[in-house]
Amino acid sequence: MKHAYLILAHNEWELLKTLVRCLDDERNDIYLHIDAKVAELPEVKTERAGLYILADRVDVRWGDLSVVEAEYTLFGSAVRSGPYAYYHLLSGVDLPLKSQDYIHSFFDANQGKEFIGYTLTSMTPEVVRKVQRWHLFPRGFKSGNLFVRAIRAGFLRFQEACGIKRNLGINFKKGTQWVSVTDGMARYFTEHREWAVRVFTHTFCCDEIVMQTLCWQSPYRKNIYCTDNDAKGCMRAIGWKDGCLYDWTAVDYDSLMKSDALFARKFNSRDMEFVARIVKGL
Repeated sequence: MKHAYLILAHNEWELLKTLVRCLDDERNDIYLHIDAKVAELPEVKTERAGLYILADRVDVRWGDLSVVEAEYTLFGSAVRSGPYAYYHLLSGVDLPLKSQDYIHSFFDANQGKEFIGYTLTSMTPEVVRKVQRWHLFPRGFKSGNLFVRAIRAGFLRFQEACGIKRNLGINFKKGTQWVSVTDGMARYFTEHREWAVRVFTHTFCCDEIVMQTLCWQSPYRKNIYCTDNDAKGCMRAIGWKDGCLYDWTAVDYDSLMKSDALFARKFNSRDMEFVARIVKGL
């Protein structure tokens, strides 16, 4: 059975084209969502894999529910065309660290496991603040408007002081949004789209929480590959350092190529020589 690669992209077109070339295999179909803010779409082609560039595009805003809405657009398109053995959610600045033969063999050997990373499996003040408080102006989390930021911060402090909470009774979990899931889990995810929109409207960075929470409350929880190591759980090398996401660079080459991870994020088109070395090593 084929695999579906679901890609969220908004820039770095040379990197995106490199990623697509790495996935261009007759055993794969590729679904590509390009941010609605992009006026001129890049020319992306495949020779062996099916390629579906989504016409229904979301205006994605960092930290906002629109990130998850774009995910739902991808998963929905793939599920309707499926079934697939696995659905891999990637960003346009990711790369595989293993060959397609290796990746398919790995998932054949682990068929039925859900590769969803978990960083938190218990409620914490961070999670409470993100999803149990109301966040005003969610499409402008990165806005430099000081008035908007002051109003948002003030309303959060008001809720905290008054003990105002929403979404009570939901056992929220948190991790990276980048996952590889079975057809069953992908369908469970898409079936709960209305629930997700209702619960996560006016929350903050819910893309790190929706899939983890849904899987945890589902029959697929028993199939989670790993819950105590975020990177191992999703089989991805992600460049976190001191709470910030960094681009991988040439100094990371050896550690990346020795890694057990199947995919890595994120790279930068300013260093395509390094990117070419990664691809050559597959």
